[in-house]
Amino acid sequence: MNKAETARVMKTSETTIGEIVAGDYRTAKVFESHGIDFCCGGNISLTETCKKKGIDFAVITSELDVVKKEPIDRSTNYASWELPFLADYIINVHHSYLRENTGQLSAYARKIADVHGMHHPEVKEISRIFEKVAADLAIHMQQGEEEILFPVIKRAAGAIKAGSKPDAKDRETIKNSVMVLSREHEEIGEAIHKIRHLSRDYAIPGDVCNTFVVTYQKLKEFEDDLHKHVHLENNILFLKAAQL
Repeated sequence: MNKAETARVMKTSETTIGEIVAGDYRTAKVFESHGIDFCCGGNISLTETCKKKGIDFAVITSELDVVKKEPIDRSTNYASWELPFLADYIINVHHSYLRENTGQLSAYARKIADVHGMHHPEVKEISRIFEKVAADLAIHMQQGEEEILFPVIKRAAGAIKAGSKPDAKDRETIKNSVMVLSREHEEIGEAIHKIRHLSRDYAIPGDVCNTFVVTYQKLKEFEDDLHKHVHLENNILFLKAAQL
C-alpha cells in the first residue's frame, strides 16, 4: 500500500459513519448489510464501529470502495442540495410517508397483538412501543420541524444567499432545535431497534395470519424509511444548518 492509499484508509477509519454516508449515499447499503446504524448512531467512527460489531475493517473498506465505483445517481446527491430544497424534500417524501402509514401500521400492530399475543407475547410489546413512536413522531415532525426549525433554516439560508447574516435569534433557534430534535431521533431510533430485536429481525413465525405477515413487512419498510429520513436530517440538514 503506497503513502496516498495509507493516508486515505487512515482518514476513512476516523471518519464517522454518518459523514461517510452523507458524502456518498451509495455507501449506505454496505452499512445496512452489516447491520450498522448510519442515522441515529452515525456519529461513531468506522474504526470504533468495526470493533463493536466484530467486523474486519479491511473487508468493509473494500466493500465501500466497490460501491463508490458504481455510477452516481445525481438525484440522490443530497449533500449538494440547498437547505430549503432538502427541507421540502424531507417533508414531501418522508413526513408524508409517515403520515400515510403510521396510523394503519398502529392498527395492524394492535390487531396482531390481540389475535396472536397469547402465543407470541412479543407482539404486545411491539404494539405498545410502536404506538408511542407514532405519537412522538407526529409531534416531532409537526411542532419541532415543520413549524419551528425548517422555516428558520429557510429564512437563515435566504439571508446568506442575499449576502447578509442570519438573525441572531434564528441562529439560536437552530442551535437549540437541532440539539432537542437530535436527542429525540436517538430515542425513536432506540425504540425501533427494540422492535427489531423483539421481532427477531422481522422473522415470520409459521403459525400466523396474513395480517401478521403484512405488519412485519411494513415495520421493516417503516424502519428503512426512517433510517434514510433521520440520516438526511442528522448528517446533512442539521449539520449544515448549524454552520449557518
